[in-house]
Amino acid sequence: MSKRDYYEVLELSKDASERDIKKAYKRLAMKYHPDRTKGDKGKEESFKEIKAAYEVLSDDQKRAAYDQYGHAAFEQGGMGGGGYGGGGQDFGDIFGDVFGDIFGGGRRGGGQSRARRGSDLRYNLDLTLEEAVKGKTLEIKVPTYVSCDPCNGSGAKKGTSAKTCTTCHGHGQVQMRQGLFAVQQTCPTCSGNGKVIADPCTSCHGQGRVEKTKTLSVKIPPGVDTGDRIRLSGEGEAGEHGAPAGDLYVQANVREHKIFVRDENSLYCEVPIGFTTAALGGEIEVPTLEGKVKLKIPKETQTGKMFRLRGKGVKSVRSATVGDLMCKVVIETPVNLSGDQADLLRQLDEKMGKSSKKHSPKETGFFDGVKKFFDDLKS
Repeated sequence: MSKRDYYEVLELSKDASERDIKKAYKRLAMKYHPDRTKGDKGKEESFKEIKAAYEVLSDDQKRAAYDQYGHAAFEQGGMGGGGYGGGGQDFGDIFGDVFGDIFGGGRRGGGQSRARRGSDLRYNLDLTLEEAVKGKTLEIKVPTYVSCDPCNGSGAKKGTSAKTCTTCHGHGQVQMRQGLFAVQQTCPTCSGNGKVIADPCTSCHGQGRVEKTKTLSVKIPPGVDTGDRIRLSGEGEAGEHGAPAGDLYVQANVREHKIFVRDENSLYCEVPIGFTTAALGGEIEVPTLEGKVKLKIPKETQTGKMFRLRGKGVKSVRSATVGDLMCKVVIETPVNLSGDQADLLRQLDEKMGKSSKKHSPKETGFFDGVKKFFDDLKS
């Protein structure tokens, strides 16, 4: 049987935020959890499906793969995770994951507590259109937490080590009974770490990490566009007490260009020309990202005419195809005319006025239509 869409499973739209995903997961997990459904096999399967959907959509990397390839991204060991209907996680573990932060965090059961991974970070990187199209290696400065050198991230003073918590025996959780329910809560002695530091490091005060501004080199691939993200694995915040660091996501923002407007692989620009060139034709120079090129303007060109320069657009980071440059002609009316120049234009207008239908068919047709419109109103 084919799997349902994960967004449908969690009753979410595809633009749901991380908070929306977590909120929907908690609501549905509470409704379908086996402790509440009294052995209903159908609801038990629904719960497994909900869990599988959450595992994919709550992970940025897995979600991106799912959005692009659907369930196929996780078939035959694609990225791991995302399956349901078996596996090594019991309902006790799932319950702890869903409601852990409500009752104090962490996992339930007898295993050792896991140090929490550091937070992911986002860095907004402004780029010029030229930098985005051609690619570039840049240095960025990121304020973050890094592993403490003196204690090597352990949080304990050099020469000492953390001891197993005697309250929770290293589990990071203690059990409290409330009526018919046994509720797991974060151990008050070790704050869920499972270990206690008797002699903390003086540099990080027992946290295992310190604040620091890191300088990183980021390679921007050619063709990136606004909204594209570059993932730097392990360059996010260091976790507490030696836990793994999160990731850094560099998000591109391409600044507005003075000449070009980008739309995926295509570039657009407006090219002003004089009305003499428009009427008689000619050749003009137009800009591209690679330099100037010649563009032939046929006679009797009208304003708004679009000319395509093939292969003068952008090669996207997602495609090997190079787009085109679209040049929109805008006929410029002359300004600051001298008396003699104005007289010449009047003479031209008088000569053309005798055969206006021939020289200005659109203008003539428009006003003929206006006249007919008012005549019809009178009749």
